[in-house]
Amino acid sequence: MSDPKECYFNEQPHTKRGQERCTAFLETATDLFMEKGFDSVSLDDIVQHAGGSKASLYKFFGNKEGLFTAICDHRREIFLKEIYMNTDTEGLDIKAFLTTILKNFHRHLVKPNNSKFFRLMLERTKHDPELAAYLYARGPEKILNNICDYLKRATQQGLIICEQPMTSAQVFLGCLWNFKWKVIIGAPIHETSEELDQYVEYCINLFLKSHEYKESF
Repeated sequence: MSDPKECYFNEQPHTKRGQERCTAFLETATDLFMEKGFDSVSLDDIVQHAGGSKASLYKFFGNKEGLFTAICDHRREIFLKEIYMNTDTEGLDIKAFLTTILKNFHRHLVKPNNSKFFRLMLERTKHDPELAAYLYARGPEKILNNICDYLKRATQQGLIICEQPMTSAQVFLGCLWNFKWKVIIGAPIHETSEELDQYVEYCINLFLKSHEYKESF
């Protein structure tokens, strides 16, 4: 579990015991929400399985909605760490960087627990526009901005020609839209590792060609 301090809190835990209690609430609530659905789980259910008291849960998270937001924050931090894994290597060229991003994104997307939680999150945000805006700004929009900034730097360095970096970032991440659809509707994903490698390589080559990238030898 990630550091609880990275999550949304009504009140931050200041002791080791408080952090451990928050972690127990987050882990237990995640399991119960994915098993039974958000609406079918009460705070009493969470306390019964996690231990502690309802007063502590209210103190740290405010209510069940606050607890769910904290879970989303926690899972987002894990996602961001996973998507950028192995991309900070010195000397990593643009082709290798973009390839690693897509493969990491796909790997995270298709993990059973991640896809299950993704569908749960979509169900919640459908009824809560404020939560949807909050999660989008700290997740997808943050990734888009990071890719956009990377493409701007690559253009400044003369590696590519990218006149509309934000649009290009959207096109780049759109390469995985077919897999996202499968995750959303719960369709099976049958692609082998070899097929995924071929697909990603094709997408990256096409993307870079459209930005006049000239590979150095």
